[in-house]
Amino acid sequence: MMVFPLFWFLFSIVSSTLPTQENTFPPCNETEKHALLRVKHALYDPGNRLSSWSAHENCCEWNGVHCHNITGRVIELHLRNPCWSDSGELSCIVSSFSLGGKVSPALLQLEFLNHLDLRLNEFGGAPIPSFLGSIRSLTYLDLSDSSFGGLIPPQLGNLSNLRYLILGGSNYFSTSKQELPSLYVESLHWISYLSSLEYLAMYQVDLHMEVYWVELTSRLSSLSKLALDDCKLDNMSPSLKYVNFTSLTSLSISRNHFIHEIPNWLFNLNTSLLHLDLRGNQLTGQIPECLGQLKRLESLSLQYNSFTGQIPECFGQLKCLESLSLYFNSFDGPIPSSLGNLSSLASLDLSGNRLNGTLPSSLWLLPNLVYLDIRKNSLAGRVSEAHLKKLSKLKWLDLSSTSVLFKVKPNWVPPFQLKYLDMSSCHLGPNFPTWLQTQTSLLYLDISNSGIIGIAPTWLWKWASRINERIDLSNNQISGNLSGVWLNNILIHLNSNCFTGLLPALSSNVIVLNVANNSFSGPISQFLCQKLNEISQLEALDLSNNDLSGELPQCWKSWPSLSHLNLGNNNLSGKIPNSISSLIWLKALHLRNNSFSGSIPSSLRDCTFLGLLDLSDNQLLGNIPTWIGELTALNALSLRSNKFIGEIPSQVCRLSSLIVLDLANNELFGIIPKCFNNFSLMVAKETSNDLFALQYLGYEIDDESLVLMTIGREFEYEGILKYMRMIDLSSNNLSGLIPTELSQLDGLLYLNMSRNHLMGSIPEKIGRMTSLLSLDLSTNRLLGEIPQSLASLTFLNHLNLSHNQLQGRIPLSTQLQSFDAFSYIDNAQLCGAPLKKNCTQDGESQISVDIIEENKASSEMPWFYISMGLGFIVGFWGVCGALIFKKKWRYAYFQFVYDMRDWVFVAIAVRLNWFQRLFTEAIE
Repeated sequence: MMVFPLFWFLFSIVSSTLPTQENTFPPCNETEKHALLRVKHALYDPGNRLSSWSAHENCCEWNGVHCHNITGRVIELHLRNPCWSDSGELSCIVSSFSLGGKVSPALLQLEFLNHLDLRLNEFGGAPIPSFLGSIRSLTYLDLSDSSFGGLIPPQLGNLSNLRYLILGGSNYFSTSKQELPSLYVESLHWISYLSSLEYLAMYQVDLHMEVYWVELTSRLSSLSKLALDDCKLDNMSPSLKYVNFTSLTSLSISRNHFIHEIPNWLFNLNTSLLHLDLRGNQLTGQIPECLGQLKRLESLSLQYNSFTGQIPECFGQLKCLESLSLYFNSFDGPIPSSLGNLSSLASLDLSGNRLNGTLPSSLWLLPNLVYLDIRKNSLAGRVSEAHLKKLSKLKWLDLSSTSVLFKVKPNWVPPFQLKYLDMSSCHLGPNFPTWLQTQTSLLYLDISNSGIIGIAPTWLWKWASRINERIDLSNNQISGNLSGVWLNNILIHLNSNCFTGLLPALSSNVIVLNVANNSFSGPISQFLCQKLNEISQLEALDLSNNDLSGELPQCWKSWPSLSHLNLGNNNLSGKIPNSISSLIWLKALHLRNNSFSGSIPSSLRDCTFLGLLDLSDNQLLGNIPTWIGELTALNALSLRSNKFIGEIPSQVCRLSSLIVLDLANNELFGIIPKCFNNFSLMVAKETSNDLFALQYLGYEIDDESLVLMTIGREFEYEGILKYMRMIDLSSNNLSGLIPTELSQLDGLLYLNMSRNHLMGSIPEKIGRMTSLLSLDLSTNRLLGEIPQSLASLTFLNHLNLSHNQLQGRIPLSTQLQSFDAFSYIDNAQLCGAPLKKNCTQDGESQISVDIIEENKASSEMPWFYISMGLGFIVGFWGVCGALIFKKKWRYAYFQFVYDMRDWVFVAIAVRLNWFQRLFTEAIE
């Protein structure tokens, strides 16, 4: 009878200690609460992530703090940046929620802490605290992508219970512009003490001082994943035959500096290895056949290396393989037919190699294939609907830049629904592929330069409006009237076709629109002043090389994001409106080859990001404004073929980033400023890769182009504009001397100052401009001799010094004599090759010395021959005469000759006999 009351008493006691629905958190330990508050105090928290950490609240309820359900002791701290999800998606501005400051040693008071995650914060290059090695209870430690720097403390080797260790990397979203120190190790011996370690990842940690990293990490018998990416490793211990990675399932050592073949020890991991990533190294040689021993392998990444030879047939033995990436190596030969045996293969990327031959029929028998990329190879052959009928799961298809002939029936319905299709620069035409309208899930379509001819089908534009990301139909011969068409894609490339009519209307989603090189007509204002439902996101607009007309309107505020604008080579007229300065993000403005008049609007000075300004071939007039020097971001300035007058303002010299200055064919006068040596990018030979690049989501999608006159002809520099270094001041009324400061522009490639009124001599130090490819100083009033230093310009392939008043001998060099006489004509006092005029008279500086030396030499020649003749007579008869007339001398002479002959004969015979005896003894 006493059992029930006792049971009820015990139940009530236990119930009172368990958390209820109203209070699901146990009370936290007071000592640990105060320790956490000291941790908070040491941290910089711009996003108030730790606002719940209050002394008046239960610390087990604090954000990021996890306590034991019963004891209430702190066991986990989750302080990674909340903006970055496990799926890799951003939900907020990372820098606004990055913790910084210091990691407090108060963490040592958390006796039961087993999980510490500080990923994606910003500690500004501070070292990893060595006291972390004293938190023996830790099983999980993630300090990655938080900008820790300096030596990784070897005290971390004391964490014998640690199972997960993730270190290295910077916060890619940091707003700091300082170059922070990276993590490094002097030795990895401490890693071998982490006997429980299962997961080891180090990113961007300098490990180059540890030669034996393979041997040390292979001692970790529980290790299942090893990632040492971008760690400056240069040695994979290729001489090792065997390593003890008995539990290793994933090995990633990408983006290091291995310059050797794949080591043999890798092929011993055949019982456990599932994932192997060696991408982005410099691995060489052929892929050995023994790679087929890794039969459990599910993913293999060998891209961006220097492998050669054929893709081995042994790949067909990897029956579990789901992903194979071999792109951008130097593989040649055909695609092995054995790849058709990989029934689990979902992703195959062989792009950017030297593969040739036809596509094997087995390639189309992979039922689980989702991703296929074979672009940029020399592959050929025909692909028909019969080949593709089993690829029902295909989502990504890239056959671009191959010679593949894609021929299907007009009514073909594919078994797949693609999201990405790139068939640029392969044979898809001449008819527009009607099967495309069955693809309702496409996000990316590129069929540029694929030989399509004819009128665009009526269904195209409504269907294309569903393609969210990119549509590229450029460089075909597609025609049709686009008046009334509405475009909704983010990136649109319709350039270099035969489209006509009014420009199409745009959705506010469009970021890039390129319709250059078509036959669009009508007033430009109708397009620029169209009404949009939302604020436009358009960043790049290229309407060049069409038949657009009218004046530029005042509607620029409708395009607040516009940064690249090309209206060149149309029929536009009137003044450039001041309102264009409302494009505050403008980086490139092309208005060349129109009929714009008036002056450059002063409001352009507000476009402080402007990097390229091309107003050439118009009817602009007035002075070049002095405020042009305020546009310090300018890399290219082209004002050629206008009606500008006045002097070149010295303020131009403030444009230190300038690489192209083209003021040719105007009416400028005065002297050339002496400060052109301030163009620092023309002084240096280095080139920044981000010049003129237009990017979207980190991918470069376009390069600015510029039409320039070089070597007397117009060229469009597209893609290589960032490498150009040019100054063209030709066809003006400039006078005075050529500034000697120009010789400091060591990176300059093209210099043209022809057809002016320049006087004086060519600068003596012009030979210092060692990069010059073209130099044109013709049709001026230059005097004096051609500097000897000009002969040292070994890269010079175009030279014109004609129609001046130069004199003296053309300096002798392979380079200067290789130009024809037209480079030097109409310089009356100039002589020497390649001119027919010989330098027989001096009139200037050096001929007098030559004449004296030549006269002196010519007066001494007769006496030289007379003396030589007398010497021969005396020597001959002094010896031979004595032998003829003195009989005893004659007998004695010939007896001496005979004795010498006998002595030589005997000496040779004795020496041969000695060598023969020595050789016989050596054999015996």
